[in-house]
Amino acid sequence: MTLYKPAISGAVLCCSLAMAAAVEAESVAPFSECMDKAAGITSAMLDCIGAETKLQDARLNKAYQALMATLPPARKQQLQEAQRAWLQYRDANCGFYADPAGGAIATVNASDCFLSATAGRAKELERLKD
Repeated sequence: MTLYKPAISGAVLCCSLAMAAAVEAESVAPFSECMDKAAGITSAMLDCIGAETKLQDARLNKAYQALMATLPPARKQQLQEAQRAWLQYRDANCGFYADPAGGAIATVNASDCFLSATAGRAKELERLKD
């Protein structure tokens, strides 16, 4: 187990940095605190990432609905198609990170990918509404 600690610590840094770039400040602090408390324990890190992913997914859905409410029908159709394509891409891309030969860190990386992509897309849709 000791052999993996540097890699796991790197995952904590990776996840924290990715979230800092993708999410507004009020969401980063609780996530960072959770990851710090996880202390490199994979299951605890996955719990933190899972909880933050739920928040970011809700943020994404709220931003999507708000943007849809402002668009004329033709643009709504375009956004719906773009969102479906983005979801397929996110799922396929982040699924690739879950390398079966990659051990526990691959699961953390895949979950972090999913979280970061979701947070980034939420931010993108929020900007489009403004």
